[in-house]
Amino acid sequence: MRKQLMDMLEARKDEIIQIRRYLHENPELSFKEEKTAQYIADFYQGKDVDVQTNVGNGYGIIVTIKGGKPGKTIGLRADFDALPIVEEADVPFKSKNEGVMHACGHDGHTAYLLVLADCIIQLKDSIPGTIKIIHQHAEEVPPGGAKSIVESGLIDDLDAVYGIHLLPMGPAGVVGYHAGYSFNGRAYFKLKVQGVGGHGSSPHLANDAIVAGSHFVTAVQTIISRRLNPFDVGVITIGSFDGKGTFNVIKDSVELEGDIRYMTVETKEKIEKEVRRLVKGLEEEFGVTCELTYEPDYPPLYNNPELTEQVAQSLRSMNDKDIKEVKEFPALPPSEDFAYYAEKFPACFFYIACSPKGVENPYFNHHPKFDIDEDALLVAAKSVGQVVCSYYELD
Repeated sequence: MRKQLMDMLEARKDEIIQIRRYLHENPELSFKEEKTAQYIADFYQGKDVDVQTNVGNGYGIIVTIKGGKPGKTIGLRADFDALPIVEEADVPFKSKNEGVMHACGHDGHTAYLLVLADCIIQLKDSIPGTIKIIHQHAEEVPPGGAKSIVESGLIDDLDAVYGIHLLPMGPAGVVGYHAGYSFNGRAYFKLKVQGVGGHGSSPHLANDAIVAGSHFVTAVQTIISRRLNPFDVGVITIGSFDGKGTFNVIKDSVELEGDIRYMTVETKEKIEKEVRRLVKGLEEEFGVTCELTYEPDYPPLYNNPELTEQVAQSLRSMNDKDIKEVKEFPALPPSEDFAYYAEKFPACFFYIACSPKGVENPYFNHHPKFDIDEDALLVAAKSVGQVVCSYYELD
């Protein structure tokens, strides 16, 4: 079956690219992917599978492929939402939706998985188990789609789950992996500092919220430099400080918004505890009142070491002309809601290099000029196909 699957995928490379370009031209934002979801559902129409739509808190789709024999159940996940970005990439299939762009590769994720799933459907009698194809909405915007799909109960029977991400970290043909904690978790916070306004000439009759807020901006960085173990990873960013007023008026209140990243659950808990402690101290030190909104978004993404090693060994053993190198990648600072699947099931989320040919310094994901080498799409399909065959020990 393995060779048959690879031959089928090679024969449909142009179709994968065509699907990706269609999706790229017609991007939709998170939680608004109605037409994309319909396109995906239509693709499976008339095929011998069970299709469940509107899964979770949006347009999630789960396609169940039952093999010819009973056995274990695995999940294959691809996301399909786009970003609120004005596209600047010079491609003939540019976004037709102004201000919306597939700048993260989700169009490619969906395209490869659609064709791979169709090939698996045709070969399903040879599979001793069940494969659930998870087409996930809203990866980009918290609370995301993954958490709600996990909570739906429709994938409770998974024994393992896999996903990939296109990353311009090498030429097409390179596949990367990383065991253990691999993507940062993140949290959002908003802090309103309430003081007492007044005239700039009479600070003793007021209580300056800007001074208190500014102190917090610098003090919160000591959590990273003085509260975390030097070997732990943590980042705190104050992305917004709304203190605009008039030059001779003491501001009565300010609002700050921030982004927090961490690589382990322990670091997550430590940072939140310290942020809350600093806010209490701010009230005591400056005599202000504070209103803190603190919302953990996506957890750190943990790749099961045993499963990840199996993936790496399987891909290295392929001897395939399209998969030229399998290498360990570093842990990465962004966040990914695939982490919710990995919290509940043994999981491996690995990487498909996609730097455009001849480009030494490619634009990274989320850039308005982000582009990929479309040869990487076949690499993605073959890699995940190989993982499926290896999991079920299919020759």
